[in-house]
Amino acid sequence: MAMKKIGLLGGSFNPAHGGHRAISLFAAKALALDELWWLVSPGNPLKPARGMAPLAARVARAQRVARRAPIRATAIEAQLGTRYTVDTLRAIRARYPRNRFIWLMGADNLAQFGQWKDWRGIARQMPIAVIARPGYDDDARGSAAMNWLRRFVRPARQSADWTNWRVPALVLLRFRPDPRSATLLRQADPLWHREYEATRVRDPLTRRYIV
Repeated sequence: MAMKKIGLLGGSFNPAHGGHRAISLFAAKALALDELWWLVSPGNPLKPARGMAPLAARVARAQRVARRAPIRATAIEAQLGTRYTVDTLRAIRARYPRNRFIWLMGADNLAQFGQWKDWRGIARQMPIAVIARPGYDDDARGSAAMNWLRRFVRPARQSADWTNWRVPALVLLRFRPDPRSATLLRQADPLWHREYEATRVRDPLTRRYIV
C-alpha cells in the first residue's frame, strides 16, 4: 500500500457544519493531503457533557457534511478507548504505520493547547497545522504553548513539504474568516440531532456500527 498523507482534525462536531468542511478543504489543498479524518470525540475532557448530542448522531451529521469530499468522519476513539489526544494520536500511528499524519487545529484550540494532557508530547509525535480563526489569533500567539512552539514554526510557503519536517514543527495557515459555529447552530436548533436518531452509522475506518 502506498503511503497516504492524512490530516487529523479532532473535535466534538456538535454539530458538524459547513465551516468545518471549508477549513478542511482549505487545509487539504495547502498541505497537499490525500485525505482528512474528522475524529469525532466521544467526549471532550475540556467541554461539559451537558448539551452533547449522541455520538452516532454527531458522526451521521459529520458524514453528511463531508460527503463528496476527501473527508472521513470517524469515531475511532470510541473503539481505541482513548480519552486524550496524545493517546489517540499514538494509537492511530501504531494502527496505520504506513501513513503520515499531521494534526490540525484552529487558533482557538492553540490558545488553550497548554491545558491539554502532555501537549508537548502531541507536538513531538507529528507536525501541527494551525488554522487562523477570527477573534482567537491574538490569544493563540500569546499563549504559553505558543511561547514554547514558536521556535518550531515553519513558513507557510513550505506547508506542502510537511512530511519532510523534523518534529516538533508548526505551520500557521491563514484562512478567510468563516462566521459559522456549532454554538450558534445549537442555539438555533438545540434538538438538531433528532433528525439522525433512526440512522444506522457505520464507521469508515473500523467498519463497525456506532452506538
